[in-house]
Amino acid sequence: IFIIVHLALRRMVPMADNLLFPICAGLTFIGLVMIYRVNPELCREQTLWILVASLAMLVVVLFLRNYEVLANYKYTLALVGLLLLGSTMIVGKEVHGAKLWLKLGPLSFQPSEISKLLIAIFLAAYFAEKHEVLSVSTHRVLGITVPELKYFIPLLAMWGLSVLMMVFQKDLGSSLLFFGIFISMLYVATGKKSYVLTGAVLFILGAVFCYFSFAHVRVRFETWLQPLNPQTIAGTSYQVSQSLFAFASGGLSGTGLGLGYPKLIPAVETDFIFSAIGEELGLIGACSIVILYMLFISRGMKLALDYKDDFGKLLCAGLVSIIGIQSFIIMGGVTGLVPLTGVTLPFVSYGGSSLLANFILLGLLLILSHREASSRLRHIRKVERR
Repeated sequence: IFIIVHLALRRMVPMADNLLFPICAGLTFIGLVMIYRVNPELCREQTLWILVASLAMLVVVLFLRNYEVLANYKYTLALVGLLLLGSTMIVGKEVHGAKLWLKLGPLSFQPSEISKLLIAIFLAAYFAEKHEVLSVSTHRVLGITVPELKYFIPLLAMWGLSVLMMVFQKDLGSSLLFFGIFISMLYVATGKKSYVLTGAVLFILGAVFCYFSFAHVRVRFETWLQPLNPQTIAGTSYQVSQSLFAFASGGLSGTGLGLGYPKLIPAVETDFIFSAIGEELGLIGACSIVILYMLFISRGMKLALDYKDDFGKLLCAGLVSIIGIQSFIIMGGVTGLVPLTGVTLPFVSYGGSSLLANFILLGLLLILSHREASSRLRHIRKVERR
């Protein structure tokens, strides 16, 4: 599948960054090997989803060459994204304590995976249009310079949305992911650290409020603070404690593929796939995954820095921030660095909706990369002719 997709991409976007797809293919293949290790039946399903996701990526690359058209539908895309998020709050299916899934007959999918792309596109178009007024500070609040209130409302709206997700979806990870994407794109658009500081304070206040108001949020935090508590180690903190034991037994080089006990961790093929890698491939294998993500993020951010078009620059930064923030949240969660969340490890974890969304994201990045390289080449040729 990957060889055919590679040949198709070289034909359709020959000037795109030639590292982006191989990195994602490598992550996907490592994930497939680990999924086969813990559940061969799910591996067959994942292989089918890899085919579907790859075809979706090729369709995006083929029909969205002029990505600027997305900016014309920014409010429509935002509305669809919010409706998808809201649907899980109302009729979502609860899995492992979080209401992140919609069930349609035999099929289940995670709307937030598609929503994050739609909202990132909306934010890129909105900030490209409003970044100048957002950068101009006209008021001071508690010593921090802020723009006019009407331009500050989106920050408050995204904060409110993240708190609602924390409350109704019972998931800290998705709320942190969406708010983190918003803050990172806002910083790229304005370059103002005050937005990052204000956003961090708002999110902490929201988390503290939810901690004292809702039991499920309080359980997540207490599990994070004391994962090896004898009173909870066989109950609410069982997953986290088993994950920590897996990393500890893996050591530097791991127990060896097939020689560990990752099946002791519930949902190991989704939320805890990184724990299985840490146990059987050790610190070396786990660090290799981190390095692949760092390389992907660095290539994406370099592309964003090189881009001349505001919408393209912000869209590129937003798409890359999705992968960066989401991978940090879940890897930090299973290692005890941050509270455990329900997000998947991009390209690696089992899950059709996650894989589909991430390959579409990759397709958009390849389009952006091809357009930027083509534009740069045309500019060089024009200078040479002069």
